[in-house]
Amino acid sequence: MKNQKSFIKHFLSSIQIAVCYLLLIISLTPSVLVYAQTTTPAPTTDNTQKATDLNKKIQDLEGKISDLKSQEGSLASQIGVFDSQIKLTEYRINANQQEIQTLTKNIGTAGGKMKNLESSLSDVSKVLINRIVATYEVGGVAAIHVLASSNDISDLFARANYLRLVQAHDKRLMYNAQQAKNDYANQKNILEDKKTKIETLKTQLESYNKELDQQKDSKQKLLSETQGSEGNYQAILAATKAQLAGFSNFTASQGGASLLSGQTTCDDWGCYYNQRDSQWGGNALNGTPYTLASDGCLVTSMAMVYTHYGHKGVTPQSINSVSSNFSGIPAALLKFSISANGISSQRGSADIDSTLASGNPVVVGISYDGGSYPDHFVVFVSGSGGNYTMNDPFTPNGHNISFRGRYPSVRIVQNYRISF
Repeated sequence: MKNQKSFIKHFLSSIQIAVCYLLLIISLTPSVLVYAQTTTPAPTTDNTQKATDLNKKIQDLEGKISDLKSQEGSLASQIGVFDSQIKLTEYRINANQQEIQTLTKNIGTAGGKMKNLESSLSDVSKVLINRIVATYEVGGVAAIHVLASSNDISDLFARANYLRLVQAHDKRLMYNAQQAKNDYANQKNILEDKKTKIETLKTQLESYNKELDQQKDSKQKLLSETQGSEGNYQAILAATKAQLAGFSNFTASQGGASLLSGQTTCDDWGCYYNQRDSQWGGNALNGTPYTLASDGCLVTSMAMVYTHYGHKGVTPQSINSVSSNFSGIPAALLKFSISANGISSQRGSADIDSTLASGNPVVVGISYDGGSYPDHFVVFVSGSGGNYTMNDPFTPNGHNISFRGRYPSVRIVQNYRISF
């Protein structure tokens, strides 16, 4: 009888403890679950409106630039293009910076909430473990002892029903706690994605800033070259078009600027490059509508000369990637003073035979159609008296081939020695 009373006292004590645990868990559960499912805060209405306004300005400027480019070429329209491009890039930079700021703020806010959530989940997990142990210890008491401790049959059913309800609540709470943990993991993945996006945006921002600098520099160069004169602009425009037309006509006469592979050859002299090489042939010539394959004969010839003087890291793309190497309208003509991989060089007029006799190559411009502009450039590597060996940047595998054997009737109109 004494043991039975002790058991009943212990049983009632367990019930009281279980009720306390249950109340504690119920009080904690709603805040945890709501917290777990709280999404990363959305941008404020103010930020959203700013982003919308910027995107509208960007779209309007893109349309304006397209219209300006379609107009007849004039200094005013070209300056308008530059001004619009500069403003467009500035808008893109602002939009990029705003998105970075919004993401950074969201990450900071959500990161703090996730830290609190992690602590809450840990506390609830401990409570659950103790709670379930207590519940199932009570549930495991022999039925005869439960019957003996009950005042009557109604009390017995009430206790049994309570145990079932508590155990069912425990199962729901375990499921909800697991769901909360899953929500936490999902939020963590979302934040990691946002961090990755920020890095991408930072890289894009750096690219935009470089683009902005180039656009401002191009505008300044145009104003400097033309001295703000429409007459000067038209003269430069005409000369540029004539030179580029000569390159394009030569390319067309030779069957077109199809890309080639396996063209590069290096030896004791230096490296042979082909302007149509698939490594760079499809690249735009200084961002213009022209390509290295169609109009990059001088760029490619200069790259070959660089390698002759020991700068074998220089390729046609090395020269093409430096915007300041070019002039003209559009800026697709190689200047006389250029830089590649940080190494500067200058082209100067020279006598072909004496220059070759001193062991130096000569960059030669040839007129294929009999006009005064060179239609194509090659590199003479040796020879004299009209009998020259050349590296031709257009002819497939045009390494150390006969100049007159390839071009028997063309006229030499320009010849340059390169100094460093």
